[in-house]
Amino acid sequence: MSRFAWICVPAGLVCAAASVWSALAPVSAGESAIPNFAPDGSTGWVMDRSVSDDFLPPSSGPGPVTFDKAHPYVPNGRSEQASFRIADLGNPILKPWAVEQMRRANEDVLQGKFAFTSKSTCWPGSVPGILLYQFEPVYIVQTPKIVWMIWEYDNQVRRVYLNQEHSKNPKPSWFGESVGHYEGDTLVVDTIGLAEHRFSFIDNYRTPHTDRLHVVERYRMINEGRTLEVDFAVDDQGAFNMTWSAKQRYSRVQQRPLIETVCSENIPRYFNYDIPPIPEADKPDF
Repeated sequence: MSRFAWICVPAGLVCAAASVWSALAPVSAGESAIPNFAPDGSTGWVMDRSVSDDFLPPSSGPGPVTFDKAHPYVPNGRSEQASFRIADLGNPILKPWAVEQMRRANEDVLQGKFAFTSKSTCWPGSVPGILLYQFEPVYIVQTPKIVWMIWEYDNQVRRVYLNQEHSKNPKPSWFGESVGHYEGDTLVVDTIGLAEHRFSFIDNYRTPHTDRLHVVERYRMINEGRTLEVDFAVDDQGAFNMTWSAKQRYSRVQQRPLIETVCSENIPRYFNYDIPPIPEADKPDF
């Protein structure tokens, strides 16, 4: 039996039907060591809501930027009043210019201005920022040459090209150039060529990066296949003093096939202060 999920790219006005159960068979019987991230075709992965929409700290070593202890971050859905994020500028990973840029962002929030997050303003999530998208599932479709990661939110698509080297000069893009391979039960993804942009941040604390950003992710199922854990390392000698790492976890969900969703921008200019512009393109992506 084959079911189809319609994958649509609004910018290019292109829609294609992808069979996530049969036409793109994840693994063959002789590849039992390779993890099967979608064993029944309807399996998706939703970010573990118990950890909010922040990265988890690493087991050891330098970790990601988190909130300023003087201004604790409170997400929606809690008994307390929700708040915008104020970044901890004392994290030793940050270079001075990044600290200064984030200080200005902190000051804007403390003055009551809008705190940018890529999801709230319909900008692409980038890497590793896409790992912070919660609520809507991500579907992983494995083929012999490409692993497709398809987020239901805004139908953002990321491609991981298996068993090949990086291009010598990859064209910068929101998700960069990702190449990968399997190491036993783990999918290892190496990404470079990430676009440097005014709104291309690492996380929801508006941590910047440069075009030297290099991210290595390791995807592995744990907890008897009920949890997808992603360990990743970030290196960017233009923005960070050292390589740092973090984690993210997803819970397995079995529900309907992928549906089309569109992020609809609705950004009013309350109180006449500057807000991130709506993403625009002057030509189709393809």
